[in-house]
Amino acid sequence: MALFGFFGRQRKNRALIEGIYAVIVERSRSAAFYRDLGVPDSVDGRFEMLTLYMTLVTRQLRALPTPGPDMAQDLVDVTFAQFDSALREMGVGDVSMPKRMKAMAGAYLGRASAYDEALRSGDHEALLTALKRNLYGRAPIPAGAAEKIADDVLKSVAALESGSIDDYHAAKLPLPPFSL
Repeated sequence: MALFGFFGRQRKNRALIEGIYAVIVERSRSAAFYRDLGVPDSVDGRFEMLTLYMTLVTRQLRALPTPGPDMAQDLVDVTFAQFDSALREMGVGDVSMPKRMKAMAGAYLGRASAYDEALRSGDHEALLTALKRNLYGRAPIPAGAAEKIADDVLKSVAALESGSIDDYHAAKLPLPPFSL
């Protein structure tokens, strides 16, 4: 994966990609995930939620006709540029930044792979296991919380699959409203 390639290329769609990224961030920061479903409201918890919804959107972009796959890569590149910026704001220095970014990239790719595999195979238990492991780690999981997130993931996948490349060009992701 060519991380940061977005910034090395001249792209007219930067504002579009940043608009899609903003929609994903808004969804991943929905207070209900943290307040009602017990996802830890921490840097790690927010990373996990962002990774989850980024995975759903990028896997659908990759399935769309051109320029969908390029948009997916640009979206990942923007996301990692934001991670870099956030780490710097938190005081991570230049010396340790490559190691931190490599660890984040590995975590992102591992989670994306686990979610994608569970969704492709239709294995609901594998999806639940991945959600519990990634979103909660060692934190207590409220009864039924992971199941509610899994339901939202499946609804989101169905909605994204029903969308078109035009939805993405308008930065209007066909995500259903999140509700408990």
